[in-house]
Amino acid sequence: MKHDPKTAFLLLSLSAALAACGTRHVSRDISPQGIAGEVIFPAADSATLKDGTFPNPADLRLIAPGMTKDQLSQLLGHPHFREGYAGVREWDYLFHFRKDGKIITCQYKAVFDEDYLAQSFHWSPQSCADLLVEQAPAASAVLATGTRFDLSADALFAFGKYQAGDMFPQGREQLSAIAAKLKDADTASIAVVGHTDRIGSAAANQLLSERRAATVRGYLVQHGVAAAGIAAEGRGESEPVKECAEQPRDALVACLAPNRRVEIQVAANRAAEKPYLKPQ
Repeated sequence: MKHDPKTAFLLLSLSAALAACGTRHVSRDISPQGIAGEVIFPAADSATLKDGTFPNPADLRLIAPGMTKDQLSQLLGHPHFREGYAGVREWDYLFHFRKDGKIITCQYKAVFDEDYLAQSFHWSPQSCADLLVEQAPAASAVLATGTRFDLSADALFAFGKYQAGDMFPQGREQLSAIAAKLKDADTASIAVVGHTDRIGSAAANQLLSERRAATVRGYLVQHGVAAAGIAAEGRGESEPVKECAEQPRDALVACLAPNRRVEIQVAANRAAEKPYLKPQ
């Protein structure tokens, strides 16, 4: 029995079309509302875009029911398998994500309702959905306005010195601990204030206090505290916390030690501070 070549061609075309449809519509019993009775993913190695893509997680988080195919393709690109555009009720994607130094491969499916609006979305494996969960930022430490760190200048610097290279190891350790608190705190401003004793001229003491404050500020900035929020100033010998009578120099230097200091004063953002509750 001979077959008409035209008929054979039509039968071959029809078979190819049916095979293509079978490849495209892999899920079963898709309802008019866009819900699949059984979600089936195509084999990953059957993707027409063999290598898949690395999607932007922020774009994936924007996907929501009711989106058109145009809107979906603007965010994710065209489907990666043998899906077309018109008359197609599901789109499949092959995605890759980087996590903990590894690449995780996932399949993603969008199922459309009878009006071709995306209504349900699926992952394989399902654990891939967790890759879109945003980690909550660490809560900022709250330092109340008026918080102050008092540092002995003698613990920070050799007598009469002010440069970073003159700082003692214990002083660096103290400043590192303070910087760790300040860089994660919700602060409006930070003031670094240098003070000296009365030994020497007022002008020299003023300059020394300014230089020490500037060095401490620079150290905090180098250790992660935002530079824009820190001011440094020196007040020289004008604000002593201890008065000492005249005595031999070594004894006077020891007596006046509390006056040689650097203060780090914090002004917190009011919104971050807990409201004052009047005792009942």
